[in-house]
Amino acid sequence: MTRRLLALALILWALGFAWFALFLPQPHGDERTDAIVVLTGSAGRIDRGLALLRREQGQQLLVSGVDRDVKPSEFAKAYGVPKKLMSCCVTLGREAIDTRSNAIETSRWIARHDYRSVRIITADWHMRRARYELSRQLEEPVVIVPDAVRSNPSLTVLLREYHKYLLRRAAGLLGI
Repeated sequence: MTRRLLALALILWALGFAWFALFLPQPHGDERTDAIVVLTGSAGRIDRGLALLRREQGQQLLVSGVDRDVKPSEFAKAYGVPKKLMSCCVTLGREAIDTRSNAIETSRWIARHDYRSVRIITADWHMRRARYELSRQLEEPVVIVPDAVRSNPSLTVLLREYHKYLLRRAAGLLGI
């Protein structure tokens, strides 16, 4: 009986991992949202968020998880953001250090601005957990549009992220 339960658990884990790894979230189309949020990390995320902001696919952009030492002028120069766009429409979030704190920082920012829809930008392998964390933090109903930046994650990255995702879902079921 114990062997069968272990075998079933292993099969479920393997099928879940196959789903997780083979069907990574994809980039989203040009659907307009109230705001755009970029979670810092791998390449392409900030560029994607700024491109969408320039095309007016959102009113404001939050870049969550920016290092405290980065000055707005340095950020603007590094990403070619005009001063006017930077001052009106880009917020550098400096509170987040991980996915959970990204979600807290983002939910507070959304609530302050009373947004009803948000596009979240992160790597494809990170999107499921980031979206889950944000949905748990939001107090009001907000439409979350996932916009994944394609990457080529290693098997190690996928396995680590899959386990983090499973643990956060289990913690959520326990109310943690």
